Amino acid sequence: MEHHGHLQLEPGIRDRLLEMSAATIDRALREAREKAGGRRRRATPSTLRQSIPVRTFFDWNDPPPGFFEADFVAHSGPRSSGSFIQTLVLTDIATGWTEFLPLLVRDKNLLTEALTSLRTRLPFAMLGLDTDNDSVFMNETVRDYCEANGIIFTRCRPYRKNDQAWVEQKNGAIIRRVVGYRRFEGMAAATELSKLYASLRLFVNYYQPSFKLAEKKREGALVRKRYHPPMTPLRRLLDDPRTDTIARNQAERLGAELDPVRLLQAIREQQQRLVTIADTSPDQNTNPASPASLNAFLASLKTAWKEGDPSPVARPKSKAPRGRRRPDPLVAVTEQIQSWFAAEPWRTASELLQRLKKEYPNVCDDRHLRTLQRRLKTMRRDSALNMILVEADPGASIKGELKQAVHQAVLDSNFRE
Repeated sequence: MEHHGHLQLEPGIRDRLLEMSAATIDRALREAREKAGGRRRRATPSTLRQSIPVRTFFDWNDPPPGFFEADFVAHSGPRSSGSFIQTLVLTDIATGWTEFLPLLVRDKNLLTEALTSLRTRLPFAMLGLDTDNDSVFMNETVRDYCEANGIIFTRCRPYRKNDQAWVEQKNGAIIRRVVGYRRFEGMAAATELSKLYASLRLFVNYYQPSFKLAEKKREGALVRKRYHPPMTPLRRLLDDPRTDTIARNQAERLGAELDPVRLLQAIREQQQRLVTIADTSPDQNTNPASPASLNAFLASLKTAWKEGDPSPVARPKSKAPRGRRRPDPLVAVTEQIQSWFAAEPWRTASELLQRLKKEYPNVCDDRHLRTLQRRLKTMRRDSALNMILVEADPGASIKGELKQAVHQAVLDSNFRE
């Protein structure tokens, strides 16, 4: 600019300008860039967010029953657009007691009503609430609600899922496993989810044992974890000396009236209705199947293990086993390997490979040792199975020398290999 006559500076100002660093120039031009509509600095955290203390995973220090972690589970299916149901999950740190409630919309006022409803179900008082940095939680309505009801309100660090490890584990182990990953929207699905959670909360808290981490130590790259014996949330609540008598009596009285088989039957029926609602278009009429009798449900449990996961919301496993993806390098000498194995089944893969290299130098080399080991392992297993089947049939016969050789090869294969 000086060379073309566009700029003329005094010597002192010119020297100071050349001494400025890039950061100093950016600070000096900040106001000019903001007026010109340039990129602004990231906004500082809000005063509301700063007023809520942060609690990490290591800050709990064995709290008494009543301190909960809260999170949302979205039932959006494969797409997140539009309106869909979300489940509010609360997990107690001390006992693992878990509560669920579906919400049609993400609203702060609806959240406070849901917290009030969940507090009436609990056999003990809610003392603390720890959430993530979602805007549904981080607002004055929820903060004032906690202050008015004597609830300690804290939050985790942004983008640190492990700070809420207790409730995050329940999201996958309970909600996703029982409800699945389908999309649920509308009042009908919310009603069925409420009925499902009414039975699920009792079954999980009174009859579903779980592990709880006692301590974790790191020794270099090795992490050692020690767990308490698995117990139900009810048993942890009753065994905790900090549980008051009223909560203890209320929990024991309700547990004495529950039937776990009927609860499981109700859960399965509600799951089937949810699947019917989710897999049916809104313009079609849904006619859920009538609930089966208790005897029929008990009879189905006796054979459910043969069919895999009996839950209606389980994902079907339609993926076929993966086969061979590369050509067989020993296809040209397979018959020769089988004949050698039939004559001398005690030979190892290394011995057969050396023999193949001499007779078929252009086909086999040292790279085929592992393939040959797998091939011999399969042949030994098939031979041993045939020998067992022949022994089971008294009318069958087999050559004594081959039978003895195969038997000895199967026994010594681990040592010879």
